[in-house]
Amino acid sequence: MTLPSIRTRYLFFTGKGGVGKTSLSCATGLALAESGRSVLIVSTDPASNLDEVLGVSLGQVPTAVPGASGLFALNVDPEAAAHAYRERMVAPYRSILPAAAIQSMEEQFSGACTVEIAAFDEFSKLLGDPASTAEFDHVIFDTAPTGHTLRLLTLPSAWDQFISSSTGGASCLGPLAGLEKQKALYAATVQRLSSSDQTTVVLVARADAASLREANRTRGELADLGIQNQTLAINGLFTDTTSDDPIANAMAQRSAEALANMPAELAVLPQTRIPFLPRGTVGLDALREMAHPETVALPTRRDMPKTRLPPGLSRLVEDMAAADHGVIMTMGKGGVGKTTVAAAIAVALAQKGHRVVLSTTDPAAHIAATIDGVVPGLTVTRIDPSQEVRQYTEDVLAKAGQQLDAGGRAMLEEDLRSPCTEEIAVFRAFARTVDEGKSGFVVLDTAPTGHTILLLDAAEAYHREVMRTQGDMPEAVRQLLPRLRAASFTRVLIVTLPEATPVHEAERLAKDLVRAGIKPYAWVINQSLLASGTTHPVLSERGAYEVPFIRHVADDLAHDCALIPWLAEPPVGVAGLTHLIAQNPPVETDSSADD
Repeated sequence: MTLPSIRTRYLFFTGKGGVGKTSLSCATGLALAESGRSVLIVSTDPASNLDEVLGVSLGQVPTAVPGASGLFALNVDPEAAAHAYRERMVAPYRSILPAAAIQSMEEQFSGACTVEIAAFDEFSKLLGDPASTAEFDHVIFDTAPTGHTLRLLTLPSAWDQFISSSTGGASCLGPLAGLEKQKALYAATVQRLSSSDQTTVVLVARADAASLREANRTRGELADLGIQNQTLAINGLFTDTTSDDPIANAMAQRSAEALANMPAELAVLPQTRIPFLPRGTVGLDALREMAHPETVALPTRRDMPKTRLPPGLSRLVEDMAAADHGVIMTMGKGGVGKTTVAAAIAVALAQKGHRVVLSTTDPAAHIAATIDGVVPGLTVTRIDPSQEVRQYTEDVLAKAGQQLDAGGRAMLEEDLRSPCTEEIAVFRAFARTVDEGKSGFVVLDTAPTGHTILLLDAAEAYHREVMRTQGDMPEAVRQLLPRLRAASFTRVLIVTLPEATPVHEAERLAKDLVRAGIKPYAWVINQSLLASGTTHPVLSERGAYEVPFIRHVADDLAHDCALIPWLAEPPVGVAGLTHLIAQNPPVETDSSADD
């Protein structure tokens, strides 16, 4: 097994989106099961792809994985958990209270924080109550991208403080008695998370500076929560420095430099390095190769299969620039390069003389580091949750608080301390940023898929919440959904990688957007080795693996499509982002190898 020896019952895999948490957690679980252990893998990610990686349809109860004796898995579905949680809280009152009161309770349970606490309820049952997983030797948690994970891990103390300080008996989550009953379970969950004898956290990263930076931030924040038993897994490490292939040399050199400059606090953790594998990590055979890379036969091919390739990004930028204003949003699975694509488009539009605001709703944003320079006409901003909460709280108290007596104001202040307030405050800032697209371009690097959809879905529920606390709705919020649905104002670019999981994840996102009345403008396939010109055997094998996914996007999914090659020079800084836009892949690969 490539990961450190496992001595604890509970394992958490966490890290920046797209680093391979699901693959590594599944490979670890499979290796433990094949060594004779009974293992349960749990996904707490709203955008889980556990089903696809393991090749089995999963629900919210443990399901045996075919072909892997002793291995079971389940998905914590936040929406299903919220529905069950809401019904559990409301059902006892249906025959007692009038219909209007029941409707009010259901509305109280409609916010995004209800989804989060409901999912955490399910998580706590699995971690805080050993009896619920007594039949398993190990329980492995494939957690969501870092920002969501940290929020999940800090919820026990946050909700505990909220319950302790509440006196009104109700909140945006409805009757607090429902939460009060969970206090002992939450306390046990916190204790188990921080016990080095029971829980190991595996920080998963790639050998690049941004990923390692994020892993170090996670390390520090977890340590502050009392979670000290951490290890580091560097995934997909390419180390061949003997090749004459420029792409291979660049990849190996970039990885080596990132590891050499790793933050010192991260470098001292126990560390495992998983090599770059030429094939994907979907299915049990691929997971076995990840767990035992020494068994993988090295490929010998140096050519690429012949296939048509989509054009580069410059044509899409020209088309979008002709509109002269509006909103451009990059969406997709974490780690596919949304931030880089958004930054490159913003730089290109500014260089054409447009006024551009580049912003993000992603809690793990790295936009400023990606630009690393000054471009006339370009403003880089970030929606900061803590700042937005402070401003929102001040606004609500100034408007609604003036007409309340001391007791009423105290209850309002208490209500504003709830976790729901952050969702509303960030949403208001998101709407305000979109509003700027009236007089120029706004390019939004949005959060990973699950969070983004929750944010967009919140538009309908927002009205009820803002009326409850503030009594009016900002015009920017009132106009938000119509603007997002207007193809002449908002252009959504779905960013993906030419691999199974990112493409299938993006396909689900596109369907969700269409159901919300938002038609994607185009797809962007990022970091294609097929289009890079590499002749290195391992990288060429991975390039050949990309063909069916590029074809599926270009031929079946996308109204319009652009492709970005894997670049020897990293697309960082103004010059690197300008170079990325200028890339125009060949019309088709010119080899005729059998695939």
